[in-house]
Amino acid sequence: MLVLVIGLGTGIGELPVPLDTTFLAVAKRLGWINVALDPIHESVIWDYRLSRALVAACCGAGLALCGAILQSLLRNALAEPYVLGISAGASTGAVAVIVLGVGAGAVTLSAGAFVGAFVAFGFVALLSRGASGSATRTILAGVAASQLFNALTSYIVSTSASAQQARDVMFWLLGSFGGVRWPELQLVFVVVVIGFFACMFFTKALDAFAFGEDAAASLGIPVGTVRLVLFGVTAVMTATIVSMVGSIGFVGLVVPHAARFIVGPTHSRLLPTCVVTGAIFMVLADIVSRVALTQQVLPIGVVTALVGVPCFSIILYRSRRG
Repeated sequence: MLVLVIGLGTGIGELPVPLDTTFLAVAKRLGWINVALDPIHESVIWDYRLSRALVAACCGAGLALCGAILQSLLRNALAEPYVLGISAGASTGAVAVIVLGVGAGAVTLSAGAFVGAFVAFGFVALLSRGASGSATRTILAGVAASQLFNALTSYIVSTSASAQQARDVMFWLLGSFGGVRWPELQLVFVVVVIGFFACMFFTKALDAFAFGEDAAASLGIPVGTVRLVLFGVTAVMTATIVSMVGSIGFVGLVVPHAARFIVGPTHSRLLPTCVVTGAIFMVLADIVSRVALTQQVLPIGVVTALVGVPCFSIILYRSRRG
């Protein structure tokens, strides 16, 4: 299904590319076959759409994985990748580059967003007292950080931004895959793959966290170390994704619940399912964002919210008790 969806994401657009042409172009580039293809189609596939579809898949996989980890660590069904204030910090860093010109052109928007994300994460770690902080304290620290950095972002935009800069900031805050190419794919792919294997190493510990931190500690789980490592891994993945494509909501919240509905709560099955399901969901959302309006691209965050809310409502309805 994932391969098919990526093929559709590569072919659908203002210039339609047949699905078989997409797969033939990939096979030709890999040296498996030698066939004559339309050079325009090949250029569209390799210079624009394939890298975009693959980046969307990696971002969806990473956000869904982070959501599942944080929901388990914090034992909160509403936890998602931005609960640690990372998205708000990234927004402030990006706005500082766009509006205030921080770095005098030497700092890119992605770099500014990445630095802002880790400043926010450090703020949360400080407030929650690092690895020893409870789940409730971590959530409260994340709420405080989000409010602080969102306020800073609003202040900068309202006092220093021109109309065009405010529009650019708003579009970035809602997420976009328009500017991603192969270099961005290499970075996000490496980060998500390493993060996935790091999280898979702690699947038994995550299962133990379902019974609470005290129960996990009684089972021999080094609670502080596990929390610190997994919070760090999710922070790196989230900061990388947000700095690259902006804030994309609901993926990390909805997909883990859908995955649990499919395979249950055991993390050895849940995490791979989240990765694949999140990738499929994000590529489909990117397709919708490109074709919903004629000659206009919707911010990806709008699509994920419009799709995610009904899906989340259905999951809640079907999982009701009594």
